[in-house]
Amino acid sequence: MTSPELAEEVLDDPELLRARDPRGLLPAVAGAGAQVRETAALTREAGLERVTAAGRPRGLVVVARREGAVAAAVLRALLGPASPVTVDVVPGPQLPVWMGASDVAVVATRTGAGTYAVTPAHEAARRGVAVVGIGAEGAPLHATCAGSRAPYVPLPPSRVQHTTLWSLLTPMLLLAADLGLLAPDLADTGAVADALDAVAADCGPVTPTYANPAKTLALDLLDALPVLVAEGPLAAAAAGRVADQLATLAGLPAPTFRLPDQRVAACAVLGGPLAPDAAEDFFRDRAEHDARRLRLITVRDSGAPEDGRGERDPRSASEALQQVLRTAAERTVPVTGLADQGAAEGAGRLVTVARQLVAGDLAAVYLALALDAERARGGGGRLLP
Repeated sequence: MTSPELAEEVLDDPELLRARDPRGLLPAVAGAGAQVRETAALTREAGLERVTAAGRPRGLVVVARREGAVAAAVLRALLGPASPVTVDVVPGPQLPVWMGASDVAVVATRTGAGTYAVTPAHEAARRGVAVVGIGAEGAPLHATCAGSRAPYVPLPPSRVQHTTLWSLLTPMLLLAADLGLLAPDLADTGAVADALDAVAADCGPVTPTYANPAKTLALDLLDALPVLVAEGPLAAAAAGRVADQLATLAGLPAPTFRLPDQRVAACAVLGGPLAPDAAEDFFRDRAEHDARRLRLITVRDSGAPEDGRGERDPRSASEALQQVLRTAAERTVPVTGLADQGAAEGAGRLVTVARQLVAGDLAAVYLALALDAERARGGGGRLLP
């Protein structure tokens, strides 16, 4: 296991960070705000009016996997259960059998290639379903959309795997706003980009660890088992993304609990056998303990409307979160609130969650670089022999 002292030296050495980051994950994540602005401009040029001119659809289906599926989950949570349009997320290549000319399909993928992207676009055109494509410029999906005169958002080749969430989410937000499904403030990509820039400035590679929340969290996770709790469905979508990034980039599992529904399970884990003994010596020599210790990470969405569908005791997600925090305090489980400092007063729900998403992304990348996991994989997805 990498020692915190050695890891801190790595994280505070820009040259070493670059050497351990052959794919450029860190600059890609830190540039999320620029990603939003560039993708918003590309979306406006794509001609969404070819889809939105027909008015509100019966259903909206997002065909996506991994980051695209996370983007769709964020959109679905923003729309909420009161949305007049059903929103479904499918992995492809098949479309739901009920889709027809009164529906819209969004095919979202970083590469724009593969059967799961091209086949549903072909099938949608055959059924008369309106299509919006998102993918790499010049990809097979691009040609398919051009053949059916469907709008296509061409992502530049600079997009890096595991860092394209905002390139896939931005067109979905603008489409939903143009269809009248999202209020303008909820789809304010300019405010989102500014928030992403602010977190990147606070947590960027040149900011030393002692003043950098993302680097600090990465160090804390070197010998910890993170437990993510999410305040409602929008926060749950963000927490799922953070857990996936920690697993994919750093190989660290992170169980995730959505509140209020999973309040009981979260409290059971925090008070269970993996929790530290409340009476243990705070000044113990931690170097003698190899076992990972629980660390609670909270993802907040305090502005979530109360739908009354969660557990009745406690009923709200915020009340459930307070109970989880009390359990953590009783069992001396340390707590980290993602991006809980520096948020503007009265910031919108998407802006608040955007800050947490990019903070989680940065922490996962820093942890991977501290462990040298990227070079161990050869900059790709497989471990070297």
